Amino acid sequence: MKQLGAIMSSEIAQTPTVFSAILENVDAFDSVKDVLVEQKIQSVLILARGTSDNAAHYLKYLIETQIGLPVGLTSPSSVTIYNSQLKYKNTLVIAISQSGQSPDLVHFATAAREANAYLISMTNDESSPLAKIAHHHFSLLAGPELAVAATKSYNAQLLVSYLLVCSWTGKKVNAAQIIAEAQRIATDAGLVAKAVVNTTRNNEIVILGRGFAYPNAREAALKIQETCKISVQGLSTADYLHGPISALTADTQVFIVAPAHMPAQSIVEATTKIRKTSNRIFWIGNGGTPSGDDIVLAGSNCDDEITSNLVDAMVLQRFAMEFAVASGFDPDAPEGLSKVTLTH
Repeated sequence: MKQLGAIMSSEIAQTPTVFSAILENVDAFDSVKDVLVEQKIQSVLILARGTSDNAAHYLKYLIETQIGLPVGLTSPSSVTIYNSQLKYKNTLVIAISQSGQSPDLVHFATAAREANAYLISMTNDESSPLAKIAHHHFSLLAGPELAVAATKSYNAQLLVSYLLVCSWTGKKVNAAQIIAEAQRIATDAGLVAKAVVNTTRNNEIVILGRGFAYPNAREAALKIQETCKISVQGLSTADYLHGPISALTADTQVFIVAPAHMPAQSIVEATTKIRKTSNRIFWIGNGGTPSGDDIVLAGSNCDDEITSNLVDAMVLQRFAMEFAVASGFDPDAPEGLSKVTLTH
């Protein structure tokens, strides 16, 4: 009899190997280290869908905070449905996709390049249409990913995004630490066990994060929705205070993504207000301020918030997978989903 979640579990555990492969190939990023200057780039747009869109938010924060260029997320339907004529001179478009096949992404990328954009893509298939369209393509080197819910490919997208920006800033990468922390988390059998047994599908689940933690909050919510058949919100702590907190009850289960070295003041206002109503708080990562009966899903201890966050993605994936299994679902093959989603 097939073990529920066996494939997803195996693919999450492969993350350290994927990280090693990418970091061993770090010289590949030298090919684009001067592209911002050579192409006189004035703005950046990121093209992605689904899980890759959450990785896009991470890359967006990286570029905005480390380089200072304005970064936006594309609207593929502006081309595929509304036939907009793009004007992308001095614009860098970065396409992120596991498969590199979705027609709307390929259509938009083609239109962007025809509109004089400089195009970089990252996919898990070097022969994919999105890889071939780009001026430069970076492979995720994740190998075949069979579980419907993307895990190791998302983690690879985070790392490739980080290395891409490091090639522009000249920042030294602590490869050994990233790999070691990923290995440590991968081998921690009881990493999320306490959180799983203390979480119920019967009450609302909210996942919150801010800054570099926000993309993982979105991804955690998506993974739980994909694998556990429940609706989950993934929000910025700031956005949560602008309305959704009104739905907070004493039974709401609030997960706060808090990587090591996260600026503590970034979430103080939100956590203070949440504690007035609910004491069902779970922390993902080592940068939170747990108290009382809070439950901590311990994360990585990398040098900074940025790298801690990319390793901590494994923690949220483990929780979604084990929570799905505990709920009687097979996270390897959720109903209604396919591995490659083709949207137009």
